[in-house]
Amino acid sequence: MPLFEKVEYRPVPVRDLLLEMKNLSELMIDLAYSAALFNDRELAEEVLELEKQVDNLAYLLHIMNMIAARDARDAESLVGVSIVASAADKISDAAADIAAIVTRNIGVHSLVSEIFERVEKRLIRAKVPEKSIIVGKTIGELNLPPRMGIDILAILRGKNWIINPKEDEKIHAGDILIARGAPEGLKEFKEICEGIRGKMED
Repeated sequence: MPLFEKVEYRPVPVRDLLLEMKNLSELMIDLAYSAALFNDRELAEEVLELEKQVDNLAYLLHIMNMIAARDARDAESLVGVSIVASAADKISDAAADIAAIVTRNIGVHSLVSEIFERVEKRLIRAKVPEKSIIVGKTIGELNLPPRMGIDILAILRGKNWIINPKEDEKIHAGDILIARGAPEGLKEFKEICEGIRGKMED
């Protein structure tokens, strides 16, 4: 993490920080591989933004550990927390390295790309404008798995990520959705999200 980047301290339970780091690093791996294999720059750039967020969480967790450690015994009991956080941070760094294949125009061998063109499930990133017909609808109302064979993995709302959103989560204008599924279903969903299509097929 750049030394000039200031992270504001906020009291958050260590368990919540670790869970958020775990969820974000797992999402990064999925996004990074999809970005590299399908040469998707939008997904790659999302991975790099997520890396900054994981770095910030790791830094915040180290602060929390130092505040919590009153003596050597406390410090020893917190070593495990630091190890887990460091592992999640390394995973996020590795995902960013994979995404860099796209952002630096390194590219994946054509044979690898050809093989993965046959992969049934992929990931897409779609931003929801105000005109989109899904604004105000819950994920449950969209009924995406049976209708299009896809599911929403995460929502970026402002600077906050909602990982594995529940069915009662409403879609807001400005949301960035990460969805996974079959290519045809993803194409249709992206067009609906972005307001290109005015209705959803039954």
